[in-house]
Amino acid sequence: MAKVAIATRQLAHAGKSLGGHGVSLKVLEPAHRMSLRARPAAIAALSKALGIALPEKAKSSAAKAGRTVLWLGPDEWLVIDEAGGDPVADCASVKGLHSAVDVSHRNVGIAVVGPNAAATINAGCPQDLSLQAFPVGAASRTVLGKVEMVLLRTGEDAFRVECWRSFSDYVWGFLSEAARDG
Repeated sequence: MAKVAIATRQLAHAGKSLGGHGVSLKVLEPAHRMSLRARPAAIAALSKALGIALPEKAKSSAAKAGRTVLWLGPDEWLVIDEAGGDPVADCASVKGLHSAVDVSHRNVGIAVVGPNAAATINAGCPQDLSLQAFPVGAASRTVLGKVEMVLLRTGEDAFRVECWRSFSDYVWGFLSEAARDG
Protein backbone atom coordinates (compact mmCIF):
# COMPACT_ATOMS: atom_id res chain seq x y z
CA MET A 1 0.00 0.00 0.00
CA ALA A 2 1.39 3.39 -1.04
CA LYS A 3 1.80 6.07 1.57
CA VAL A 4 0.01 9.32 0.89
CA ALA A 5 1.92 12.53 1.45
CA ILE A 6 -0.02 15.23 3.20
CA ALA A 7 0.99 18.86 2.92
CA THR A 8 0.32 21.04 5.92
CA ARG A 9 0.35 24.81 5.50
CA GLN A 10 2.62 26.44 8.03
CA LEU A 11 1.46 29.79 9.34
CA ALA A 12 3.99 32.55 8.80
CA HIS A 13 5.43 33.69 12.12
CA ALA A 14 2.71 31.97 14.17
CA GLY A 15 2.79 33.11 17.78
CA LYS A 16 5.62 35.60 17.33
CA SER A 17 5.60 38.59 19.64
CA LEU A 18 8.02 41.22 20.83
CA GLY A 19 7.75 43.94 23.45
CA GLY A 20 9.69 46.82 24.90
CA HIS A 21 10.50 50.49 24.40
CA GLY A 22 6.83 51.51 24.52
CA VAL A 23 5.64 49.21 21.76
CA SER A 24 4.69 45.57 21.33
CA LEU A 25 4.41 43.55 18.15
CA LYS A 26 2.30 40.44 17.76
CA VAL A 27 1.51 38.28 14.76
CA LEU A 28 -2.27 38.03 14.64
CA GLU A 29 -4.25 34.81 14.43
CA PRO A 30 -5.28 33.59 10.97
CA ALA A 31 -8.38 35.25 9.55
CA HIS A 32 -10.51 35.03 6.44
CA ARG A 33 -9.52 37.82 4.07
CA MET A 34 -11.16 38.87 0.84
CA SER A 35 -10.12 41.30 -1.85
CA LEU A 36 -13.34 42.88 -3.08
CA ARG A 37 -13.79 45.00 -6.20
CA ALA A 38 -17.24 46.30 -7.12
CA ARG A 39 -19.13 48.80 -9.21
CA PRO A 40 -21.18 51.41 -7.31
CA ALA A 41 -24.44 49.68 -8.29
CA ALA A 42 -23.40 46.55 -6.35
CA ILE A 43 -22.32 48.24 -3.11
CA ALA A 44 -25.71 48.09 -1.37
CA ALA A 45 -26.23 44.40 -2.16
CA LEU A 46 -22.68 43.50 -1.12
CA SER A 47 -23.06 45.47 2.13
CA LYS A 48 -26.24 43.56 2.90
CA ALA A 49 -24.63 40.20 2.08
CA LEU A 50 -21.60 40.96 4.27
CA GLY A 51 -23.70 42.34 7.13
CA ILE A 52 -21.68 45.56 7.21
CA ALA A 53 -21.82 48.76 5.16
CA LEU A 54 -18.91 49.04 2.74
CA PRO A 55 -17.13 52.33 3.49
CA GLU A 56 -17.17 54.71 0.53
CA LYS A 57 -14.78 57.38 1.80
CA ALA A 58 -10.99 57.47 1.47
CA LYS A 59 -9.00 56.24 4.49
CA SER A 60 -12.10 54.78 6.15
CA SER A 61 -13.12 51.42 7.56
CA ALA A 62 -16.11 49.77 9.19
CA ALA A 63 -16.23 47.00 11.78
CA LYS A 64 -19.01 44.79 13.07
CA ALA A 65 -19.13 41.40 14.81
CA GLY A 66 -15.52 40.41 14.09
CA ARG A 67 -15.60 41.58 10.48
CA THR A 68 -13.67 44.66 9.32
CA VAL A 69 -13.89 46.28 5.89
CA LEU A 70 -11.14 48.67 4.80
CA TRP A 71 -11.59 51.12 1.91
CA LEU A 72 -8.58 50.83 -0.41
CA GLY A 73 -9.89 52.73 -3.43
CA PRO A 74 -13.08 53.95 -5.09
CA ASP A 75 -14.02 50.39 -6.07
CA GLU A 76 -11.78 48.29 -3.79
CA TRP A 77 -11.98 46.93 -0.24
CA LEU A 78 -10.11 44.48 1.97
CA VAL A 79 -12.48 42.43 4.13
CA ILE A 80 -11.01 40.76 7.23
CA ASP A 81 -13.19 38.29 9.12
CA GLU A 82 -11.80 37.15 12.49
CA ALA A 83 -15.06 35.54 13.63
CA GLY A 84 -14.88 32.45 11.43
CA GLY A 85 -17.18 33.72 8.68
CA ASP A 86 -16.52 33.30 4.98
CA PRO A 87 -16.95 36.65 3.22
CA VAL A 88 -16.45 35.14 -0.25
CA ALA A 89 -19.36 32.74 0.34
CA ASP A 90 -21.45 35.62 1.68
CA CYS A 91 -20.93 37.53 -1.60
CA ALA A 92 -21.59 34.54 -3.88
CA SER A 93 -25.29 35.25 -4.37
CA VAL A 94 -24.90 38.97 -5.10
CA LYS A 95 -25.93 39.62 -8.71
CA GLY A 96 -24.26 43.03 -9.16
CA LEU A 97 -20.92 43.14 -10.97
CA HIS A 98 -18.13 42.43 -8.47
CA SER A 99 -15.02 40.37 -7.87
CA ALA A 100 -14.56 38.60 -4.53
CA VAL A 101 -11.23 36.79 -4.15
CA ASP A 102 -10.12 34.85 -1.07
CA VAL A 103 -6.67 36.13 -0.07
CA SER A 104 -6.63 34.56 3.39
CA HIS A 105 -3.31 32.77 2.95
CA ARG A 106 -1.69 35.64 1.06
CA ASN A 107 -1.65 38.05 4.01
CA VAL A 108 -0.15 38.17 7.48
CA GLY A 109 -1.53 40.54 10.12
CA ILE A 110 0.70 42.16 12.74
CA ALA A 111 -0.55 44.20 15.70
CA VAL A 112 1.63 47.17 16.64
CA VAL A 113 0.52 48.51 20.02
CA GLY A 114 1.77 51.02 22.58
CA PRO A 115 2.66 54.69 23.00
CA ASN A 116 5.50 54.30 20.46
CA ALA A 117 3.44 52.35 17.89
CA ALA A 118 3.09 55.25 15.44
CA ALA A 119 6.79 56.12 15.71
CA THR A 120 7.73 52.47 15.10
CA ILE A 121 5.64 52.35 11.92
CA ASN A 122 6.81 55.82 10.84
CA ALA A 123 10.40 54.54 10.86
CA GLY A 124 9.56 53.21 7.40
CA CYS A 125 6.17 54.67 6.48
CA PRO A 126 5.88 58.25 5.19
CA GLN A 127 2.20 58.56 6.12
CA ASP A 128 1.27 61.13 8.79
CA LEU A 129 0.07 58.90 11.64
CA SER A 130 -0.95 61.69 14.02
CA LEU A 131 -4.44 61.17 15.44
CA GLN A 132 -5.63 64.27 13.59
CA ALA A 133 -4.49 63.01 10.17
CA PHE A 134 -5.00 59.26 10.77
CA PRO A 135 -7.71 58.82 13.43
CA VAL A 136 -8.96 55.56 14.94
CA GLY A 137 -10.62 53.59 12.13
CA ALA A 138 -8.46 55.13 9.39
CA ALA A 139 -7.17 52.67 6.81
CA SER A 140 -4.72 53.08 3.96
CA ARG A 141 -2.67 51.15 1.47
CA THR A 142 0.85 52.52 1.94
CA VAL A 143 4.46 51.38 2.22
CA LEU A 144 6.79 50.23 4.96
CA GLY A 145 10.36 50.51 3.80
CA LYS A 146 10.40 48.74 0.44
CA VAL A 147 7.08 46.89 0.61
CA GLU A 148 3.39 47.61 0.26
CA MET A 149 1.20 47.18 3.29
CA VAL A 150 -2.33 47.98 4.39
CA LEU A 151 -2.51 49.91 7.63
CA LEU A 152 -5.51 50.20 9.97
CA ARG A 153 -5.55 52.28 13.14
CA THR A 154 -7.45 50.16 15.68
CA GLY A 155 -6.97 52.44 18.71
CA GLU A 156 -5.20 55.63 19.74
CA ASP A 157 -1.97 53.67 20.21
CA ALA A 158 -2.79 50.58 18.16
CA PHE A 159 -2.43 49.57 14.53
CA ARG A 160 -2.97 46.52 12.37
CA VAL A 161 -0.40 46.00 9.63
CA GLU A 162 -1.43 43.68 6.79
CA CYS A 163 1.31 42.56 4.43
CA TRP A 164 1.77 39.79 1.91
CA ARG A 165 3.09 36.58 3.39
CA SER A 166 6.09 36.71 1.06
CA PHE A 167 7.08 40.08 2.56
CA SER A 168 6.32 39.15 6.18
CA ASP A 169 9.93 38.35 7.15
CA TYR A 170 11.00 41.78 5.93
CA VAL A 171 8.08 43.56 7.65
CA TRP A 172 8.58 41.70 10.94
CA GLY A 173 12.31 42.43 10.88
CA PHE A 174 11.78 46.09 9.99
CA LEU A 175 9.19 46.63 12.75
CA SER A 176 11.32 44.71 15.27
CA GLU A 177 14.35 46.90 14.59
CA ALA A 178 12.27 50.08 14.67
CA ALA A 179 10.71 48.98 17.99
CA ARG A 180 14.16 48.39 19.50
CA ASP A 181 15.33 51.80 18.33
CA GLY A 182 12.24 53.41 19.95
